[in-house]
Amino acid sequence: MSTSERVPMEPRAPMSLSPSRASDFMQCPLLYRFRVIDRLPEKPSAAATRGTLVHAVLERLFDDPAAERTAPRAKAMVPGQWERLLASKPELGELFAEDPDGERLAGWLGEAERLVERWFTLEDPTRLEPAERELFVETELDSGLRLRGVIDRIDVAPSGDVRIVDYKTGKAPRPEYRDGALFQMTFYALVVRRLKGVVPRRLQLVYLGSGEVLTYDPVEADLLRVERKLLALWEAIRLATETGDWRPRPTKLCGWCDHQAVCPEFGGTPPVYPLEIVSVRPPESGEYGQGRMDPAPPAP
Repeated sequence: MSTSERVPMEPRAPMSLSPSRASDFMQCPLLYRFRVIDRLPEKPSAAATRGTLVHAVLERLFDDPAAERTAPRAKAMVPGQWERLLASKPELGELFAEDPDGERLAGWLGEAERLVERWFTLEDPTRLEPAERELFVETELDSGLRLRGVIDRIDVAPSGDVRIVDYKTGKAPRPEYRDGALFQMTFYALVVRRLKGVVPRRLQLVYLGSGEVLTYDPVEADLLRVERKLLALWEAIRLATETGDWRPRPTKLCGWCDHQAVCPEFGGTPPVYPLEIVSVRPPESGEYGQGRMDPAPPAP
């Protein structure tokens, strides 16, 4: 089924926050509505799919003994992981529907292989034994707000120090934009702090696109700040959900948005608001437990 033929999923009121959806709301409240409430379909993205593919390779590589975690081995895994991903999500074939000779696909896979190889210049997997990979985490703040997400990797040192690692297939942001990049990591640090009872010693972003590593050592005050920010975001989301007032916030990123046809900034009309006036609330304390850490669904 093509993207244009896909049927939107049933609308629903927001129930939790993840780093991605929190970032959506900060970028553009209307985009958040389209993704979380209307649940409008979006076209597969070559860049995002390549990121998923690279993440799958880097996760699966740690299944091998340390001595076998080599760049040639990781590079050789790329085609097979792409086939697994395609088998689980056949719609991704749309990315190369008009590529009869396979030239575009070969170039795309080649770029994924180069990103995987670059990782070996930034970290040495033969000296790493991650405590967790692709870990789904969920916790409930004292306010009742649920936070959830998937952490790429958690390392635990013999001393007990915790490091949260996230792989990025793009380029590292300029210094003035790094706060946005670290928001996701402090979000995860807050969740880990509540689940494990320790403040992570280090947050590490590995940018494969530019071959850079960005690190930050958080303190308790950082986690309190991000918690306050999340509570303020949730309050804004609650008000927008109850009033149906989701305003677009045009930026340069609009050029990559899949929803221009229904966005008033581009002359479109949003779908009829699918929710009646509702009261969005966090779950009652204990309704979902205090939190959990589970393996994410296996990479395809």
